[in-house]
Amino acid sequence: MLKKVSVSVLTLALSFLIIGGCSSSGGGGSCPETNISITVCDPDTGTFSLIIDNGFFPLVVGDELVLEGEDDEGAFLEVIITVLDETEVVAGVTTRVVEEAEFEDGEVVEISRNFYAQAQDGTVCYFGEDVDDYEDGMIVGHGGQWRAGENGNLPGIIMLADPQVGDIYAQEAAPGIAEDQAEVVALGETIEVPAGTFSDTLTTLDCNPMENAAIDEKVYVDEIGLAIDEDAELVSF
Repeated sequence: MLKKVSVSVLTLALSFLIIGGCSSSGGGGSCPETNISITVCDPDTGTFSLIIDNGFFPLVVGDELVLEGEDDEGAFLEVIITVLDETEVVAGVTTRVVEEAEFEDGEVVEISRNFYAQAQDGTVCYFGEDVDDYEDGMIVGHGGQWRAGENGNLPGIIMLADPQVGDIYAQEAAPGIAEDQAEVVALGETIEVPAGTFSDTLTTLDCNPMENAAIDEKVYVDEIGLAIDEDAELVSF
């Protein structure tokens, strides 16, 4: 990848692995305990908006992010994230629909419809996703699909209103289906990706307890959104 990572970020990442016991290779570790409550996203107590203007996760209808890269096996990856002019009521809350299409070597492998709304304090809440998995152009499954309000599922936090290094929060709260969480490990690191060079950034390590605590690094850019998703980097926005 083109990203330039400082020693401080590497140190924080190493601390995450040691303290949390996570392993990007799926070594049977565990994710660290969260220290941020997701009650701000509780549909029964919160007031939510379709105006999602969180700096690191802005969602404006019509916006599109394109990320590209190469996985460990040499496959060409492309991710296209589009903010749709569509809404969906989930757990009684009207959410914005964001489509994420993933391709490998030009073949679609997954298309998901993700549901977001912004809490009063600026936190962006994640209410679930509908997922279509593809093989040879045909839908073959719906892995990881969930919605808040069904089977005890709760909305998680996709982006904090005021993220600080050390914050750990649940992104998904669908037991046995989707339980990803994130830890903020750096703010203000400079990255260089095909779309440009940016310094107003937020870096997280996302941990998946359902995949032996596998870790993915993500970097978000203020007023743009996701710029690095593990092996894929922002090429246009």
